[in-house]
Amino acid sequence: MKIKPLGDRVLVKLESGEEKTAGGIFIPQTAQEKTQTGVVVEIGDDETIKVKAGDKVMYDKYAGTQVKVDGEEHLLLRFSDVLAVIG
Repeated sequence: MKIKPLGDRVLVKLESGEEKTAGGIFIPQTAQEKTQTGVVVEIGDDETIKVKAGDKVMYDKYAGTQVKVDGEEHLLLRFSDVLAVIG
């Protein structure tokens, strides 16, 4: 399935959280903190968007709508919810 964001929206592939601590303790998924970084997959057609596909970004914790694309978790965000480009 292909999703093309409209307007000022950005499709971001979520990064998985850490499964093990530095000391070797495994963290169950229910106890892991939700990630706030991901990789931009697609961008909308608004000219104000300042990121491109492939950029690693940090976004607002409670922003966006979660969607599954080909079995993987993605987030559909407004560009204003993107806080920074990591890199």
